[in-house]
Amino acid sequence: MNKIFAKIKKTGIIPVIKLDESNDILPLAEALLNGGINVAEITFRTMAAAEAIKLLKHSNYDILIGAGTVLTTDNVDKAVEAGAEFIVTPGFNPRIVDYCINNGILIAPGTSIPSEIEMALERGLDVVKFFPAEQSGGLPKIKAMGAAYGDIKFIPTGGISLDNLSSYASCERVLACGGTFMVKDSLIKEKKWTTITDLSREAIEIINKSR
Repeated sequence: MNKIFAKIKKTGIIPVIKLDESNDILPLAEALLNGGINVAEITFRTMAAAEAIKLLKHSNYDILIGAGTVLTTDNVDKAVEAGAEFIVTPGFNPRIVDYCINNGILIAPGTSIPSEIEMALERGLDVVKFFPAEQSGGLPKIKAMGAAYGDIKFIPTGGISLDNLSSYASCERVLACGGTFMVKDSLIKEKKWTTITDLSREAIEIINKSR
């Protein structure tokens, strides 16, 4: 397994972050780290994404930086140029996946059905995002698809919360869970860094007990 994915697996959770203000990334990163989370996926759902990645990359924080909701190869280029270490897409877009592979860029493409997993395996990938997790069948579907496809690992995202985190984290097919519950828009906008730290710490405790 790629060393970045191995590090993500050890942490067990990926905060999926949407920022309106790029300057919020540094206090947010500190809050996550204080709660035991050392990875962040900054989504390209706003214009602040690339600048936020750049700020975090050039900071002193020891945190893995990913770019999420990547929909174009231009997004890929901007993310990597800013400092992103891995790419996450909501669906399986062959053009984007092949672009990343051909340029040596780590990617976890979105999947929700067997044919998409087969396309990933055909390209030598062993980690995929499962999205939207709860709406697509949740943990039972992950177990069913995983049983048919060897050593594939999933990053379930969508509907993950403190209530179901333990169930997902205990599944050997799950590399890590993606979630927004500790980095909700309202928490970031209101700069509730202590709350984010508390939620992050609780998530890490749940994951550690579930494994």
